[in-house]
Amino acid sequence: MSLADDIALLKKQEEQLQFTSFNEADAWKLGSQMRAAAEGRKLPLVIDIRIGSRPLFYVALPGTTPENPDWVRRKINTVYRFEACSYRVGLEYRSKGNPFDVSRGLDPLQYAAAGGGFPIRLRGTGVVGAVTVSGIPQREDHGFVAESIALFLGVPYSALALPPNEA
Repeated sequence: MSLADDIALLKKQEEQLQFTSFNEADAWKLGSQMRAAAEGRKLPLVIDIRIGSRPLFYVALPGTTPENPDWVRRKINTVYRFEACSYRVGLEYRSKGNPFDVSRGLDPLQYAAAGGGFPIRLRGTGVVGAVTVSGIPQREDHGFVAESIALFLGVPYSALALPPNEA
């Protein structure tokens, strides 16, 4: 799969993995589902779900480091700035041959164009929050979030899944 194919599939994920509503109970249900899946797979993840700047679900599982929450914060900033998943932002910059931080004057200590941040987009409204993880390779971080949201929304994930090897 080419870089362009990956980007197109990520855009398709963002289109199909939208919510009609999202509240505190949804964040708890989604976060609990994600935590159980991560524990079952023994994944060392920090999981953060928020609306705006308000955290609604947060967990740091065994094996995470003090660096993971900072990656989460930077991915969230990227999702909010670009209103796109952080992995797509990184791949788009890579496809253009532009360094992420230099081309837009973005501080790499504040933004990360790495997989794991996904927008909570309400149909008809736009981006209101983010579901973000950190702890495993970025393509897997992204896949874990996208798969979790698909499961939560009842959207079949097989047609949306990125292949395991990076483009």
